[in-house]
Amino acid sequence: MANSDVNLVVQRGTVHAIVGENGAGKSTLMKTLYGMHRPDSGTVRIDGKAAVLTSPSDAIERGVGMVHQHFQLADNLTVLENVVLGSEPRKGVRLDFPEARRRILEISDRYGLDARPDVLVEELGVGERQRVEILKVLYRGARTLILDEPTAVLVPQEVDELFDALRELKSEGLAIIFISHKLDEVLKVADEITVIRRGSTVATVLPGEVTSRELAELMVGSELPTAETRESTVTDVAELTVSDLSLVDRTGRTLLDDVSFTIHRGEVLGIAGVEGNGQAELVESLMGMRHVSAGTVRLGEIDVTDWSTRRRREGGMAYIAEDRIRHGLLLESPLWENRMLGHQTVPPNSKGALLDIRGAKRDTERIVTDYDVRTPSIDVLASALSGGNQQKLIVGREMSGDPTMLIASHPTRGVDVGAQAAIWDLLRDARAKGLAVLLISADLDELIGLSDSIKVILRGRLVADADPATVTPEQLGSAMTGAEGAA
Repeated sequence: MANSDVNLVVQRGTVHAIVGENGAGKSTLMKTLYGMHRPDSGTVRIDGKAAVLTSPSDAIERGVGMVHQHFQLADNLTVLENVVLGSEPRKGVRLDFPEARRRILEISDRYGLDARPDVLVEELGVGERQRVEILKVLYRGARTLILDEPTAVLVPQEVDELFDALRELKSEGLAIIFISHKLDEVLKVADEITVIRRGSTVATVLPGEVTSRELAELMVGSELPTAETRESTVTDVAELTVSDLSLVDRTGRTLLDDVSFTIHRGEVLGIAGVEGNGQAELVESLMGMRHVSAGTVRLGEIDVTDWSTRRRREGGMAYIAEDRIRHGLLLESPLWENRMLGHQTVPPNSKGALLDIRGAKRDTERIVTDYDVRTPSIDVLASALSGGNQQKLIVGREMSGDPTMLIASHPTRGVDVGAQAAIWDLLRDARAKGLAVLLISADLDELIGLSDSIKVILRGRLVADADPATVTPEQLGSAMTGAEGAA
């Protein structure tokens, strides 16, 4: 049962956060409130009146709007066209675009959403796209706003801008339901917090009454694990050697500048940095997705600088991508096809030049069992899995075939504390068996807890070293912004 005996009261003029593990029933509950699911029992009341919501249209008519985690925008249309799509204003038989523009700008100014009606959506950043989604539901008259993982893909500045907008919405008397895995953000923005565990509400608390750790323990129903790893497994065998790596884009802008480091077998090297300082470009250069301007990359004793991504994978490199939706999965394909993704040229996914479907399916069953991927079948679509189970499938796939080098970019981003702990255990076990790991994470506690050594990246350069045994998150944060060294 996805939800059972759920009780939730959201007041106007407040932000009410919903937290829980992946698969706890949060999404099912929100889809019920948005008319995408029909409840088997119980009642939904909006402004004190019973509401039967059989479709999103019913929900919108009752003033309920939902902004999904994965944006539903058409890149080839303007902001104005996306906002009015399906709700076009008319003047007689013609579309009244001047009236639409007036309303959009009025809503944007009122709530500080900074809309640009005539810009194509494909030209917008992630934060701007999210504001367009919020504009869409406000344009349709929403007074109750459901935000599903709204900060999952935002950088810190965009999170602050979103929270400013939420404060404006609150002040106008809107009710905001805020779903997130980021407990520090929940404690910062919420007026009340409801915890869901195994489909049922287990507590509603005030932010001032709990810490993020206590909130996480309510979510999992037990004491919370930590990322702490202290016993060293580092060997003297260099697995990845990066020398004088530089990357310049087509405009002549330097993205990476003279980057050098070595990762040994059994070692986790953490890279700390504010997002946008070259981490993504470094990962793409190491995986062969970008052609570097200078420098070399060696895997073991072999120079792989000119190798393709496929050849690097076949040579022992595994890759957990930062954005699992864009770069890690085919959402509309079954799990067994996703198991083959990026590994279709090697057993058990192939026999010679032919795909081995039976072998891929057998191995997907193994991954589901070994990595605790919670799914009714390997034939379900990847989109049907919770974020944590999607990530465990990816980790299982990338750890298959005994890689010697793993690049893990934000491996626990957007997953619940239970899945996070499982992924930490998998990384620790693989490290103990000799895997070399490059770890990039915005979670500084995770980075400090899992790494054997840490380097700080700033504007494409490695600017400081840190000892995980002694450095604090505050010291690391200062080094990341260029305030001070972290060694």
